Amino acid sequence: VTVYERADRPGGLLMYGIPNMKLDKKYVQRRVELLAAEGVTFVTGTEIGKDLPASKLKEENDAVVLCGGATLGRDLKIEGRELKGIHLAMEFLSKNTKSLLDSGHQDGAFISAEGKHVVVIGGGDTGTDCVGTSIRHKCASVTQFEIMPKPPEKRQPNNPWPEWPKVLKVDYGQEEAAAVQGEDPRKYMISTKKFVGDENGHVKELHTVLIEWKKDDQGRFVPVEVPGSEQVYPAQLVLLAMGFLGPENPVLEQLGVERDERSNAKAAYGRFVTNVEGVFAAGDMRRGQSLVVWAINEGREAAREVDRYLMGSSNLP
Repeated sequence: VTVYERADRPGGLLMYGIPNMKLDKKYVQRRVELLAAEGVTFVTGTEIGKDLPASKLKEENDAVVLCGGATLGRDLKIEGRELKGIHLAMEFLSKNTKSLLDSGHQDGAFISAEGKHVVVIGGGDTGTDCVGTSIRHKCASVTQFEIMPKPPEKRQPNNPWPEWPKVLKVDYGQEEAAAVQGEDPRKYMISTKKFVGDENGHVKELHTVLIEWKKDDQGRFVPVEVPGSEQVYPAQLVLLAMGFLGPENPVLEQLGVERDERSNAKAAYGRFVTNVEGVFAAGDMRRGQSLVVWAINEGREAAREVDRYLMGSSNLP
């Protein structure tokens, strides 16, 4: 088994996407070393489709499993997006962890939030990690924008058990920001209209408006701006954490793998086989952005299906 990784360390999202304080990299490295001891070969610094043609993978191997993740971040194409100091969340988080592991932040090869007013656009785990990392950088302040309404603190009658509880959650990032700043950093039902920069082309503020969710003619809830609710927020660092759109790797195109309606590699759960003979897909690249436990589950099940494909049967669970 050969694993190709475009970064300089194996582990993908577990290595560079999740901050060290949330997942200590010694545990990721321990697992990588166990796999290497079992005979898995890791080839780092190699991007399939760019450094190595995807066709060569098919020529040199009996089966190919695509686990490249759903790493294409959702951008915010509004006025001023080209200004310096505006970054996709994963760029901020990845560079921070790499610099931490390489030099304990001594190399300066990361995006620092120190002394800056930081605005994180988007909630979820990635937004929380941006808040927690900015606090550790000793930012001047951190504010987190969410376009959705503030969830209730208790379950509502229309959200009974065993449904997923749609209630307000306070993760470590918000807890730490509140401890430092005195309040939860989140602002709800707010939309950014434009970024404004200084004379050096660096972002200095965000112009926002509050929104309400109302039904349109088709009965769908859409955001509607609240008149007179415009506000300006100072910011020298803006982090876009609005989720992911799907796989970015050109390997799907090069191999001719079909995509589903969400642009992920099309492969049925339980079989994991694509429309291309001998090519499988698993994890976020197949199901879209999801959780680590799903990645583990899909990796194991895809391995069983590859074993069955190669050997005719499998003893793997």
